[in-house]
Amino acid sequence: MTIEIEAKMKVSDLGVVRSLLEKMDATRSAEIFEINTFFDTEDRSLLAADQGLRLRVNRNMSTGEETYVYTFKGPRLHGKLKSREEIELAVCNPRDAERFLMALGFVRVLSFEKRRYKWKLDECSIELDELPYLGAFVEIEGPDEETVLRVREKLSLANAPIIKSSYIAMLMAYLQENGVHDRSVTF
Repeated sequence: MTIEIEAKMKVSDLGVVRSLLEKMDATRSAEIFEINTFFDTEDRSLLAADQGLRLRVNRNMSTGEETYVYTFKGPRLHGKLKSREEIELAVCNPRDAERFLMALGFVRVLSFEKRRYKWKLDECSIELDELPYLGAFVEIEGPDEETVLRVREKLSLANAPIIKSSYIAMLMAYLQENGVHDRSVTF
């Protein structure tokens, strides 16, 4: 069982964090454009159980290569950081993958785009994310809470509040609060 352990913080300027990563000789690994589509049952049983089911299209912005991944996220575990079981499975074709889920009774809940800039520092993956409506975020994922918090401090983000909400939860709240009915969020 893989457990995802991460700290997510909203930032006003990704450039500041990018500059710090460069100064620390962090490794830049990829620039990805994502399309994330979330599914649930008609009665929202996954949401009620604090679980998630996603189909993600990853497009490498340098090469144009695309990969497609199903992700199941289990309920959040207790702790200072956001931690939850995560199971991923590569798929060959996003249209067939979506049709497969719909044949099993799942419905599309929300689709959204994201720009993600991936870095490595110490034992952590650092992702600089940009999302429509929500803005810029830094996610630090690592092997344990101590390592994640240490890298968070190195990036001068120790005073930034940790956000445990998922992007889908934040976007759904934004759409509802602002009366936006479109469930396909793009830049």
